[in-house]
Amino acid sequence: MNDSVVTPFRNQNHDHALCVDDALAQAEANCRRRGVRLTPIRRRVLELIWRRHEPVKAYDLLDSLKSDHRSAAPPTVYRALDFLMEEGLIHRIESLNAYVGCGDPGNPHLGQFLICKHCNAVAELNDPDIRDLLVRKAENLGFEVNWQTIEINGVCPQCRKNERSREAE
Repeated sequence: MNDSVVTPFRNQNHDHALCVDDALAQAEANCRRRGVRLTPIRRRVLELIWRRHEPVKAYDLLDSLKSDHRSAAPPTVYRALDFLMEEGLIHRIESLNAYVGCGDPGNPHLGQFLICKHCNAVAELNDPDIRDLLVRKAENLGFEVNWQTIEINGVCPQCRKNERSREAE
């Protein structure tokens, strides 16, 4: 796998339970190291995001959260999301107005996201060549980059495989 791939597209061999457990353990360790609290609500929101393993909208999180916490309200979810983003544990996919887990939360980075237009699967890259090229191009125009998120829409390997299968029929 390329070093710039932070989170690949999920495949049939993916152990999703292990993936979720690893993400939560890493989040707890990062929060402990930084001296911040991963409260039960924050942890549950993070778990719900990772369980979906695809972009999830805030109100879908709220609906899921209400099964455990009847009093959960939109501010509860948005405060948790703000914390998780601030700590680098999740990313916001602007074009979908949704959130995904960060595959490398111990390494602060600006991501590049490949988003499947059919199934919304997301792969995350952290390619310094891409980041640096854009920063250089912006600087050549006198522009100072403060934040950079790149979202590229296309078709994931699984959907491409499905399309080829349909075409072969």
